[in-house]
Amino acid sequence: MSVAASNIDAYWMPFTANRDFKANPRVISGASGHHYTTENGTKLYDMFSGLWTSGLGHCHPKIVAAVQKQVAELDYCMTFQVTNNKAIELAGRVTEMAPEGINHCFFTNSGSESVDTALKIALACHRARGEGNRTRLIGRERGYHGVNFGGMSVGGIAPNRKAFSANLIPGVDHIRQTHDIERNAFSRGLPKHGAELAEDLVRLCGLHDSSNIAAVIVEPVAGSTGVLPPPVGYLERLREICDQHGILLIFDEVITAFGRLGRPFGAHRFGVTPDIIITAKGLTNGVIPMGAVLVRDSVYDAFMHGPENMIELFHGYTYSGHPVAAAAGIATMDVYEEEGTFEQAASLEQGFEDLLHSFADHKHVIDVRNYGLMGAIEMAPRDGAPGARGTETHKKCFWDENLVVRNGMDTLQFSPFLNSKPDEMEQSFAAIRRVLDSIE
Repeated sequence: MSVAASNIDAYWMPFTANRDFKANPRVISGASGHHYTTENGTKLYDMFSGLWTSGLGHCHPKIVAAVQKQVAELDYCMTFQVTNNKAIELAGRVTEMAPEGINHCFFTNSGSESVDTALKIALACHRARGEGNRTRLIGRERGYHGVNFGGMSVGGIAPNRKAFSANLIPGVDHIRQTHDIERNAFSRGLPKHGAELAEDLVRLCGLHDSSNIAAVIVEPVAGSTGVLPPPVGYLERLREICDQHGILLIFDEVITAFGRLGRPFGAHRFGVTPDIIITAKGLTNGVIPMGAVLVRDSVYDAFMHGPENMIELFHGYTYSGHPVAAAAGIATMDVYEEEGTFEQAASLEQGFEDLLHSFADHKHVIDVRNYGLMGAIEMAPRDGAPGARGTETHKKCFWDENLVVRNGMDTLQFSPFLNSKPDEMEQSFAAIRRVLDSIE
């Protein structure tokens, strides 16, 4: 019996049906490039590039070398009142890549921490401007913003919220979600219908009085809920409404940043610049946990008043700007530039889209969605057993086809490597078709 097998019951797994999993565990022990390796030596192709995280492939040698070097030079340094050289360098590299006017970076350790940090910055920014009445936060139905209490509160995925509903933070409301399968099923790229759903924010401005609203938070492309690209013109309209009413616009780009949409940030791809950008995942290629919150100059400058010896924002984490994570981030930025990763990702989009939409005629499939290198195949649920068809597909891909595919209920989600090889994607989707053909 392996060490992992003998300890499996001690491990409470996240977002996993633990009893079902432990009856037949799927355990990874190694990775290289585009493949995982199991304990028995089986190689599996990874169709989700980690968890939207590892766009450059697993164990990229330049990032591995940077981490190994850094941990031997400076393993840890607090960033309260002193800091380390790598955190400073990475902040500069990331803000250089950000949209114009976004020149300040606050480091966290995850997307969830980045979300709560961004919400706190938004609230404190208005207070620093003398608008302390702006305390209401607006999320969106089906939005995913991590699992801390702030992120859960502005998030809109019901199963994530229901056990904690009595304890979510107050003063939060939600605009309508944009998924409209009746009008937009099998859209290639952005759906044509639904820009008018942004007007739901106008309704909430009337309901709560816009002078009480601090911020609106959305994912440019909603990821974890099943890959929901925004309707044409939707994000532009949200930006207009926020500008009209003095509301800060926050883009949760934990998934969409760093090449997932073929550009450094989703904000670039859509031509819409928010006031705050939330990142993680691709910041370090998933090698070391790290997140960041990027803010416009106007947001940062709002805090830079009063006595210069006083703390401007009473917030931070023990591991904010961790030097080893920052070294991984710097190496990741280097690779993005040296290998032309974002351009490479953009060149893969059409082939990826065509492969996804080749499933439009499958008997189980009710919708296909894609934008950039994000995609989803939604299957009809079985009568009385929602999620069962998706879970069976995931398992059969793993065991029968040596393929890692993520499912959210009955929706298969895809996040290919930014440097994927077209033949690898073709082979992977051929395997997925074999599995879908074999299940009921």
